[in-house]
Amino acid sequence: MRRDEFLKSLAALAAVGALPLSAQAAAALKMMIPANPGGGWDSTGRALGKALTESGAAASVSYDNKGGAAGVIGLAQFVNGNKGDANALMVMGAVMLGGIITGKPPVSLNQATPIARLTSEYNVFVLPANSPYKTMADVIAQMKKDPGSVKWGGGSRGSTEHIAAAMIAREVGVDPARINYVAFRGGGEATAAILGGNVTVGGSGYSEFAEYIKTGKMKPIGVTSDARLKGIDVPTLKEQGVNVVIGNWRGVYGAAGITPEQRKALTALIIQATKSKAWAEALEKNGWTSALMTGPEFDNFVDNEFASLRAVMVKSGMI
Repeated sequence: MRRDEFLKSLAALAAVGALPLSAQAAAALKMMIPANPGGGWDSTGRALGKALTESGAAASVSYDNKGGAAGVIGLAQFVNGNKGDANALMVMGAVMLGGIITGKPPVSLNQATPIARLTSEYNVFVLPANSPYKTMADVIAQMKKDPGSVKWGGGSRGSTEHIAAAMIAREVGVDPARINYVAFRGGGEATAAILGGNVTVGGSGYSEFAEYIKTGKMKPIGVTSDARLKGIDVPTLKEQGVNVVIGNWRGVYGAAGITPEQRKALTALIIQATKSKAWAEALEKNGWTSALMTGPEFDNFVDNEFASLRAVMVKSGMI
């Protein structure tokens, strides 16, 4: 039986109540977004939810935002409140790994179930429009004079922009432990702080700052990619003589205690959603790169990312 015929059969059976209650309920999914509204995890979760419903993979998706501690507060709520629930999903990514490494929380990502990596993205550093600085070189020069006078604003402690700021400091001869990093609970808060001039320089995924860059409210001064991003005229840190390259990625996990069959079913729903027009439009709108990965390959990827991020953070003096 073809996949589309199989899914139609499931829908027909559910409609007449011929499936077990758990299978019928699987069409109504709930999404934990472990960050406040307005940031990358929020936009990813809601874009995925839209793709799930518009593709027919889910009848509905509800959302719960719980920000703080690089997503670890939301992770704890997700782990403790959804054990065995095959209808629960949680947005996560590299930022959460960094938060776990630095924060050593009582909950572990191993207590949830890997489902899929979704996207990859690089960070961009920006200045407020009225900043007295014009370039990354200006920011670095000031940081060399007085590290504490430069406020780096971004996501929670352990986020990729936090790690990147520490890496920049180390590369230019400044003790990373002396950088003045201001952590925010979500992208919306960080954006407001940058626009208000409350931080010297801000960092995040390009998609979160794109509209402000286009309207001139923020000035981009460097991206953390190895080469310039397509269609974005922002110099890399490398081409400015600062050898820092670090990427961000986002994915989705299921609840603890679900069966292998339930994990496969959730994975199939995610794959179906990422093939939808709605998801393609989200990738285009936000400048995300599709990086779909599932199954054992994703399991191994997360394990390797933990080791890699820990090594980078140790080298940069963060832990």
